[in-house]
Amino acid sequence: MTSSQTADARTSTEEFPLPEALHPTSLVMRVLCFLALGRPNLDDHWKSLQSEQAFKTIRTRLCSILASTITMASVLLATSGVFVSTASPVSYFDYMLPVPYCLVLISLMLAMIAMLTSSSSMIRWLHTDRHWMQEQLKLGGYFVLSYLFSIVTPIFFVLSSLNCFIFAMLITGFFSRDMICCVVTALWMVTYIVNVGTMLMEAMWKYATSLNHAGRRQ
Repeated sequence: MTSSQTADARTSTEEFPLPEALHPTSLVMRVLCFLALGRPNLDDHWKSLQSEQAFKTIRTRLCSILASTITMASVLLATSGVFVSTASPVSYFDYMLPVPYCLVLISLMLAMIAMLTSSSSMIRWLHTDRHWMQEQLKLGGYFVLSYLFSIVTPIFFVLSSLNCFIFAMLITGFFSRDMICCVVTALWMVTYIVNVGTMLMEAMWKYATSLNHAGRRQ
C-alpha cells in the first residue's frame, strides 16, 4: 500500500468512524461478517454506506448474488420435486429407498425456504434506503445480526439443499447392485470431496488474510 493510499484510508476512517456497536467482539460475529460481506468486520461496509455511489455498487453486487441463489434454488426445487414425485426408471438406481428419499424431500423443503428467503432479501435490498440502513446498523445487537443473516441465510439454505440432494444420490449409487454405478458414484464422491476441500481451504486462507489486513490497518 502506497503512502497516498494509507493517507486516504486514514482520512476515510477519521471522517466516517465505525460506531462502537458495530465492532465485532466475538469469533462468531467475525465469521458471520466474513460470510456475509467477505470481511471479518464491518469497517469497509460502513464506509460504503456513506456514499450513494458505493452503496449502489454493493447493493448491485448483493442483488446479483441473491439472484444467482434464487436461480439455483429454483433448479434444485424442480429437480428434487421430480425425484420425489417420480419413481426410478431403472431398478439398479432406486432413489425411493427410505434414506435417499428422505434426503431428497429435505432438499425440496430447503430449496423452497431458500427461494423465500432470497426473494425477501432481494426485495429488502432493492427498496431499502441508505440512511435507513445506517440508522438500523447503529442500533447494533439484534439489528446487526438480522442484517447479516438476511445475506447469509439464503446461501446457507441453498447449499444445504444442494448437499442433501448430493448425499441422496451418493447413497443411492453406493447401494446399487450395478458395479459400474458404484464406480461412477465413487468417482463422483472423490470429485465432490476435492472441490469442497479446495473451497474450504481458499475460504480459510482468505479469512486469515482479511484478519491480517484488518490488524495492519488498525
